[in-house]
Amino acid sequence: MDISALLNGSLLEILIAVVSFIGVLSIIVFVHEYGHFKTARLCGVRVETFSIGFGRSIGGFHDRHGTYWKIGWLPLGGYVKFAGDANAASLPTAEALKSAKSGDFHTAALWKRALIVLAGPMANFIMAIVVFALMFMAMGVPITQPKIASIVENSAAAEAGFQPGDLIKEIDGRKIDSFVDVQRIVTISAGVTLSILVDRGGENVQLSATPRMTEVDDGKGGKVKIGLLGVSRGADQVIRVEKLGPVAALGRAVDETWFIIIRSLGYIKDVIIGKQGADQLSGPAGIAKIAGEVATENPVGLVQLIALLSVSIGLINLFPIPMLDGGHLMYYLFEAVRGKPLGAAAQEFGFKVGFALVIAMLLFATWNDFT
Repeated sequence: MDISALLNGSLLEILIAVVSFIGVLSIIVFVHEYGHFKTARLCGVRVETFSIGFGRSIGGFHDRHGTYWKIGWLPLGGYVKFAGDANAASLPTAEALKSAKSGDFHTAALWKRALIVLAGPMANFIMAIVVFALMFMAMGVPITQPKIASIVENSAAAEAGFQPGDLIKEIDGRKIDSFVDVQRIVTISAGVTLSILVDRGGENVQLSATPRMTEVDDGKGGKVKIGLLGVSRGADQVIRVEKLGPVAALGRAVDETWFIIIRSLGYIKDVIIGKQGADQLSGPAGIAKIAGEVATENPVGLVQLIALLSVSIGLINLFPIPMLDGGHLMYYLFEAVRGKPLGAAAQEFGFKVGFALVIAMLLFATWNDFT
């Protein structure tokens, strides 16, 4: 991610990028925290503060239930503070661990606490599904016949025996309706052998191919590694845009959200095992640059970016890192096995470790933005 273009841009470009980033992030954070908030209310847990942004309040109000809704001066996240919380990371106060009070989060039933914590990431996933479904209904999806027009020499497709004119029908038993379906599966399947059924002159032919990891331009000045088969469609193939009905749009939206999750987890796995570098991770500056470009060039694309980032933030929050939602769920699993919660000192130590990990990841991603 080349940030120099953003820094060397006009004041207006920088302003658009910053405002777009804050707007996109605030919407996603609000949905995430509202998932926690609404589920807590349904579970009888009292919510003291609902904050968009961190730090001192620059404006807010109390609702009829006593919750203080506020906007913090640092717009890089948000939190919900429950009764019995010592801080925004939902660490319990010593008093909350000693005595049970009606409405306190930390003395609520274990399943209620787990449900409240899980509700944040789930709200992000639901939001993405709704956004994608509305887009598929209003704008439609591109449908391109999955017919191979040409094959790259010495590619995985050539090695597997593909021929021009082959019509791809299934990949690993999954029905293929358009060339886009082929691309979505192949890009996340580098090094994975795929079973591909093609129609060759009216006869079904079963082939096996292993997409090769290839570095390509990401369209934003950077590089991304994806799986490539080495096939292409003809420029004259009919492309149509099909608007989906509510049921079909919802199904495809779920599929799209799941695809983003699987692709993200696949990339993380490849980074861990050394198959890919971590240079594709973007921090706030990189996301701001993308948001600014999308807001300027294609406002509709900004809605799609919100859905994409909503999935990413929901997924990241499920990582088993203390301070994140996944870390709390890890504590609850330990509590379920042990029969009692971790002590305040252990939870505070875990929070410090988790905080250090989160800051380290943020700094690393920001370093990627500038290098």
